[in-house]
Amino acid sequence: MRLSILDQSPIPSNQTPQDALNWSMKLAHAGEALGYTRYWIAEHHDLSGLACPAPEVMLGYIGANTNRIRIGSGAVLLPHYRPFKVAEIFNTLATLFPNRIDLGIGRAPGGSAEAMTALSGNFIKNVGNFPSLLRDLLHFLDDDFPTDSEYSKLSASPIPENPPIPWLLGTGKKSAILAAENGVPYTFGYFMSDEDGAAIIKEYINRFKPRKEGQKPQVILTVNVICAETTEKAEEVALSFLIWSLKMEKGESQQGVPSISVAQQYKLTEKDKETLEKVRQKIIIGNPQEVKQKLYELKTRYEADEVMINTITYLPEDRIQSYELIAKEVFSDENRLK
Repeated sequence: MRLSILDQSPIPSNQTPQDALNWSMKLAHAGEALGYTRYWIAEHHDLSGLACPAPEVMLGYIGANTNRIRIGSGAVLLPHYRPFKVAEIFNTLATLFPNRIDLGIGRAPGGSAEAMTALSGNFIKNVGNFPSLLRDLLHFLDDDFPTDSEYSKLSASPIPENPPIPWLLGTGKKSAILAAENGVPYTFGYFMSDEDGAAIIKEYINRFKPRKEGQKPQVILTVNVICAETTEKAEEVALSFLIWSLKMEKGESQQGVPSISVAQQYKLTEKDKETLEKVRQKIIIGNPQEVKQKLYELKTRYEADEVMINTITYLPEDRIQSYELIAKEVFSDENRLK
């Protein structure tokens, strides 16, 4: 099973954004050593507890400190930007780090209404134009605008030998169909969707139209996971993330990811308990054997080619250890079966 990393660059309450971004680089470095297929970093704007508004900046830093692992955005929020500039940025990255760059594309706002206005002026209009923005971006990446296009003589230089691989990220049927119609790989956000993911992915696979000869549908399933040596320890570590998720929803997350002791002291209302139970349904918490079993079950059920893991903990060391334990359990087991 191919495993990958999604990094939202969380900021623990006892650390700074600089600390969080440096730990993101360490996570990518660890992911490469452990055998993860790819490392993607997310884009968020003015959200307390998350440190990265500019994946393209971090990817230059991370690319220079790794050698083999694929690196990319999870995702560039295209309605905020012009496709030509996005293509230029990722073509530059693909020139610097050949055959390693993924361009994850999303349509979410990634922040508040004020952030949307500051970034793009009219986000709602741009979201409506998202299919057109995506098509233009793909033409710039492929360097193949039709001769009657106003951009036919324009190239998003530098043109790399191995272009960035575009992935469309989504949580619903609309994004799956758009990915299929444009012949791009699809990443389904299981960890943040209440939709019938299995049916959505099947729709994508059935509707897929190759953009280039030989292309086939590809699916990544993104899952929240917290793994520790024992189930009890995993539950303890996960409490920081669960309480932080609750506080994010209530607008109380200004202090970043809380410590386990602070999370244990948080007073829960009955409504809070219901919310947490809903959050827990979308997260895998357990020891390495339990996590491996659930990952295989999800991969099979959702017909995914790859599982991308998002892990948020208070201690960065716990986060890296979670990825270590999963990799050792999954990869060593697969090696034994060869």
